[in-house]
Amino acid sequence: MTPNEANAEPAKKLGITSWLKLKLLGKDKETSLVNTQFLNELSSHKTIGRYDIMEKLGQGSMGVVYLGMDPYIKRNVAIKVSRPYVDHQDTEAKNYRTRFFTEAQSAGRLSHPNIVAIYDAGMHQNFYYLAMEYINGSTLKNFCAKENLLPVSKVVEIMFAACRAIDYAHSRGVVHRDIKPSNMMLTESGDTKITDFGIAHVHTDISYTKGLIGSPCYMSPEQIQEKAVDDKSDIFSLGCVLYELLIGEKAFPGDNHFAIMYKISHSDPVPVLEIRPKIPPILDKIIRKALAKDTSVRYQTCMDFAYDLRVALRGLTDTVKKSKAEDIVDYVHQVSFFDNFTRDQVKNILKSSNLIKVLKGKVLVSEGEIDDSFYIILSGKAVVRKNDKNIAVISRGECFGEMAYLAGDARAATVLAGTDCVLMKISATLLERSSESVQLLFLKRFAMTLLSRLAQKK
Repeated sequence: MTPNEANAEPAKKLGITSWLKLKLLGKDKETSLVNTQFLNELSSHKTIGRYDIMEKLGQGSMGVVYLGMDPYIKRNVAIKVSRPYVDHQDTEAKNYRTRFFTEAQSAGRLSHPNIVAIYDAGMHQNFYYLAMEYINGSTLKNFCAKENLLPVSKVVEIMFAACRAIDYAHSRGVVHRDIKPSNMMLTESGDTKITDFGIAHVHTDISYTKGLIGSPCYMSPEQIQEKAVDDKSDIFSLGCVLYELLIGEKAFPGDNHFAIMYKISHSDPVPVLEIRPKIPPILDKIIRKALAKDTSVRYQTCMDFAYDLRVALRGLTDTVKKSKAEDIVDYVHQVSFFDNFTRDQVKNILKSSNLIKVLKGKVLVSEGEIDDSFYIILSGKAVVRKNDKNIAVISRGECFGEMAYLAGDARAATVLAGTDCVLMKISATLLERSSESVQLLFLKRFAMTLLSRLAQKK
């Protein structure tokens, strides 16, 4: 946590018309949330919760951030302190409190080296506070100016780490929804840290928060249209950050928020090669895919994004020690189907299986055909059809075709690629040649898949 992050603008929760009026007419009352009375009350406090206050790091409309010390563990922490504005009614105050603690609920369930850790959350008198990992570094916003750009290889390294971190969050059911340079940090040692999950969505919630939420320049088209936001919205935002770090200009600039959001919905950004011709063409292709307005064309997972960045990085520097084969092992091992497999087991499975890319709409297996192969989805989504009706949608980490293999019968349904997909195709011969421990792991996954599908039918 740095002063830059502390000064980040608050999340908005309004319909698009009201939100634009507030922004364009300058009548947003939330800019005065941190008032003089609040600051005066805080100034007399030497502790918040159990933490000793060392110094003030920054101040924003959502509160104040202090450098603190945990007296028991003897470590520095960043303490974000907030309180609803005095004019807030009971309902407004309750909503404000909920939004503030969303960061604790979402980031607090994540444990990843590239995500700022949340240590504690609570109330101190009439203040809310979060105690989190203190980062001695700066936000990526400092490296978005043309005169202060990072080397291209370092940018790709940063974005690779960010994609891995956000993919981890997605696998735990958390969508960030506000990825931007000021919410991404670079430590003094050069590590990437994702912070500020204050408006994140957790998939286990009853429903998505409605309204326009996020930072305009980095919003996905679906966020602007107030549609349900999923993992691919974060991918679009990551693409915007990559674009800006490479050329020092926003992908979708504009004189006001309406102009910015119109461009995001209707225009493509100026190709990076037109602005900075010496950038490797592969990065231009990666950005175009990340910023695709059609979510079925966009990267389907952050791991897909990360894999392509790794390929680009291999061409940029000789310091990358991993071979392409090792990259593929890492990519596959991240898929949930292989959670209980060792890396060596995944490597051996890859030697005897095929990875195939298929385009949206392609028939993957047909009802009635005889084949003992089964498939694991590494990227994208597939649609299961029976009697000319869609009966299910399956996605990354799920398998299909396993019942034909287990029962020795013809295919019971047709499966089509719902998006562009990457699949692992495995035959019965592979399992018969594998160790008993590997065969048992496959059978356990098949059983879990069957139980999950039966539960969904209830």
